[in-house]
Amino acid sequence: MARIAHLVAIAALLTVGTAQAKTQTFDLTITDHHFQPEAVTIPAGEKVKLMVHNQDATPEEFESYELNREKIIPGHSQAVIFIGPLDAGEYPFFGEFNQATAQGRVIAE
Repeated sequence: MARIAHLVAIAALLTVGTAQAKTQTFDLTITDHHFQPEAVTIPAGEKVKLMVHNQDATPEEFESYELNREKIIPGHSQAVIFIGPLDAGEYPFFGEFNQATAQGRVIAE
């Protein structure tokens, strides 16, 4: 019985690993309190991973009401934010600590 449970656990891990391998990654950089690029185009209907690299010395908070996400990214560090699957459309986001300059949008198409 223990052997079957062990095999099931291995199969589950392989399935999770395969699903994660298919997740596309998109990079965002924060420099001088701006998101670069300002617009990220992702495939509609798929879960994707945003890698947000904060190159500023100060923290920033990635926030989006439409994406239902908020995450603080300390200075000189990075964060992973999973989004989707999304319907086709535009989803704005902003930096909570620098709203005047840190603006961006995710475009799902």
